[in-house]
Amino acid sequence: MNKFSAETFGSHFPISPHEISTKLNVPAGIAKPPYALTGEVPPAPHAVTLQKPEVVNRMREACGLAREVLDLACASVEVGITTDEIDKIVHSALTSCGAYPSPLNYAGFPKSVCSSVNEVICHGIPDSRPLLDGDIVSFDVSCYLDGVHGDNCGTVAVGNVDEAGHTLIKATKEGMMAGIAAAQPGSCLTAVGAAIHEVADKYNFSSVRKYCGHGVADVFHAPPYVKHFRNSDECMLLPGMIFTIEPMFVEGNQASTTWSDNWTAVTVDGGRAAQFEHAIVITEEGNEILTLNPNNPIP
Repeated sequence: MNKFSAETFGSHFPISPHEISTKLNVPAGIAKPPYALTGEVPPAPHAVTLQKPEVVNRMREACGLAREVLDLACASVEVGITTDEIDKIVHSALTSCGAYPSPLNYAGFPKSVCSSVNEVICHGIPDSRPLLDGDIVSFDVSCYLDGVHGDNCGTVAVGNVDEAGHTLIKATKEGMMAGIAAAQPGSCLTAVGAAIHEVADKYNFSSVRKYCGHGVADVFHAPPYVKHFRNSDECMLLPGMIFTIEPMFVEGNQASTTWSDNWTAVTVDGGRAAQFEHAIVITEEGNEILTLNPNNPIP
């Protein structure tokens, strides 16, 4: 047995809290979002903002960097590495480019990336647990650069993952791309949720309802809030809207609970979760994926 293996729970390894290292420092010369020092998040605007071309250009830069570092995080995955070590890799890569890791101290979050393993749906805190052969893990990489936030997420397999785990990863990515295809100028936001839900049904997975996509630019989380399931929200998509589409699919029931750290969201029944996320801008012709790397598609 591999020294990092463990007794499985169902088809995967159960997750439990491990040691969390101290918060990393950000160099003084790097511009920081309003919550960086206090952890207090300013209220989000009540209305959707149609971003100007200058903001869209800055978003391309921030999202491009977020994507590069997501690729780096995913490429760093191997049996035995800890999510804390990957947090350090992400932190160093972002700060060396003059960017602030957006999750750091957001409402008190203690790390620079969210790392969610197996039944952790989202908001997992990097810690000392080594990644095990057979795990799946999601990394949500966000950065604040030139006054705006880039935001994306991907899920990867660790070592020898079973067929069901690979199918979950594949289906979740497919759901995200279906949602993006439905996000067209003049269409309703409900089309995004319906398209994602259809993919979840096809693979017999559940699409998590508690967490959603969101507007993003100078504010990290803002309207519109994007549901990843069938809904009746009425919001016409217009050129200049920038938001994320980030479905989370789970193997069993989508019901969740949160650990005592007030962040780590896990499935109640132990079913594994996967998440994919792109940031997009609605254009006159359709949409542009701001976090796309055509030479290295998210696994």
